[in-house]
Amino acid sequence: MKKWKWKFKSLMYKIKGLVTFILVFIINGTSYAQDGVAGINEANQKVRSYFDAGTELMYAVGAILGLIGAVKVYQKWNAGDPDTGKVAAAWFGSCVFLVVVATVIKSFFGV
Repeated sequence: MKKWKWKFKSLMYKIKGLVTFILVFIINGTSYAQDGVAGINEANQKVRSYFDAGTELMYAVGAILGLIGAVKVYQKWNAGDPDTGKVAAAWFGSCVFLVVVATVIKSFFGV
């Protein structure tokens, strides 16, 4: 009985080795890699292609936040809140900052 188990285990190791060799050969034959420079250039082009859409999205978010801020300032003004000027300056400053950051990043990266 022990001899039979030993032969079975030996056969299984041979089969596992053969299957592993075949899989490595197949995977090696189907994998195509590019060098590092080509990968970096491809990533650079993809990021630059999304940059304009991202900038437009930042402008749209800034516009929505500006409208929300205008409504908030209007409500404070009608309620007679004494710190209306401070809230208005904060919202206006944040909208200007968002537009300036988008423009500076766009010019900095040369897109």
